[in-house]
Amino acid sequence: MFVPVDLTKYGITVKKIQHNLSPPELCEIGVADDGEQLTSSGAIFADSGEKTGRSPKDKRVVREPSSEDDVWWSNVNIPFSNESFDKNRQIAVDYLNTCPQLFVLDGYAGWDPKRRIKVRVICSRSYHALFMHNMLIRPTKAELKVFGEPDYVIFNAGKADADPRVEGVETKTSVALNFATGEFVILGTQYAGEMKKGIFTVMNYLMPKQGVLSMHCSANEGPKGDVSLFFGLSGTGKTTLSADVHRALIGDDEHCWSDDGVFNIEGGCYAKCIDLSAEKEPEIFGAIKFGTVLENVVVSRETREVDYHDCSITQNTRAAYPIEYIPNAKIPCIGGHPKNIIFLTCDAFGVLPPVSKLSPEQAMYHFISGYTAKVAGTEVGVTEPEATFSACFGAPFLVWHPSKYAELLASKMRKHGAKAYLINTGWSGGAYGTGERMSLKYTRAIIDAIHDGSLADAETMVDPVFGFEVPVTCDGVPDGILFPKHTWDDKDSFDETAAKLAGLFVENFKKFEEGASDAIKAAGPNVAAAV
Repeated sequence: MFVPVDLTKYGITVKKIQHNLSPPELCEIGVADDGEQLTSSGAIFADSGEKTGRSPKDKRVVREPSSEDDVWWSNVNIPFSNESFDKNRQIAVDYLNTCPQLFVLDGYAGWDPKRRIKVRVICSRSYHALFMHNMLIRPTKAELKVFGEPDYVIFNAGKADADPRVEGVETKTSVALNFATGEFVILGTQYAGEMKKGIFTVMNYLMPKQGVLSMHCSANEGPKGDVSLFFGLSGTGKTTLSADVHRALIGDDEHCWSDDGVFNIEGGCYAKCIDLSAEKEPEIFGAIKFGTVLENVVVSRETREVDYHDCSITQNTRAAYPIEYIPNAKIPCIGGHPKNIIFLTCDAFGVLPPVSKLSPEQAMYHFISGYTAKVAGTEVGVTEPEATFSACFGAPFLVWHPSKYAELLASKMRKHGAKAYLINTGWSGGAYGTGERMSLKYTRAIIDAIHDGSLADAETMVDPVFGFEVPVTCDGVPDGILFPKHTWDDKDSFDETAAKLAGLFVENFKKFEEGASDAIKAAGPNVAAAV
């Protein structure tokens, strides 16, 4: 047991401070005091309450002199005054002071010792402390003794509602970040992912100032030291495809690319576990054991077994575990310069090829676009897909303008000769409701062909609408599915759908045209070619 930290400097006077407890201690307290349960696998189950996902519309960034010229002020980074932040902070401190005990977790963000930051989490729920124990990099006992003052502090008072009377607060939920004071305040949401993404947002601000590219991607490394990055929005396969028994996992979600290579920001993984099975995702399934946090899953009262197919609480069921729970994780989570850049999209329109080779300009265009598509709704007969564009495949977590990250990616790709690919893990043979989801077996075969180098040398044909090169053959993948139009029965419908998606790309990119080179703008789709 460590000597409790002094929280009076933050205005917190609670006497019982649980500092950097071990997972067993946190689990015991959670079961005894917080209604948590041990599941049959040994993992702890916790309920995040009303909020089962992030609240991006309630995120605010303090507009202050030291950072205001750097921030991309937009619906992503909504300005907040110092006065409003101070009021939120006081609400959080007042709530935390009512708690019989508090949990404090000190850890690092960033595996590179030269660039890591020190993070302190102050929270009232043991599961939040265990979650961040898993997601941050865990200091050794020796490191904790000299940890000192943190660079950033998270005040997680998620059980206390925000006050909509505070200027800039619109609901009972508020997550607010202050770069000047190094503080992040959470009110009105107990969803643990807010803490994880709050620290990612901090790194997305700090790292580019040092010429380091921060990225929303997974990363793994082959036996010969070749590193691949996997970019993609939720549901595209980023976590699944980076968990490869033949390659070492560097990390599943957040990384930085410096002059020395790639390093993971996190000490753990936060995997979606809806429909999880040992057959489809054995590494992730095996990682759900004692010390893992299961969030918002459905657990049998009698057997304590988890029903991963039950989404009655939320589709966004999650498992948070230390990265060393993955058998082939690379510790420390650091790798060389990437050889392959893989953009993943789940195209519910069914018109993008399973794999395409991108020129450097196309890579920049698709990185800035950050496209995927999802089903519009769950009502019977509603089958029209909905396009989603998220700049740099992580717009909610960007701080600088997307062009800042795109320029960093372009320069590093050119310097180190990385190749870029766009992979569609979505639909084939038609849009959602008509076609079928791309087989994971085929997608893995494509990834294998990228890693063994055969796809780089494959014969290609240029897609007339989107302009990228499509391989004619790929080992382990039927030739007939490589060109989407061949898989559609109704060719006219394919052309119409391709034209629609191309138009959505063009419309979305208009807001990024200022500052983009002519070559990057020309790398977008040709709507006229589809009609």
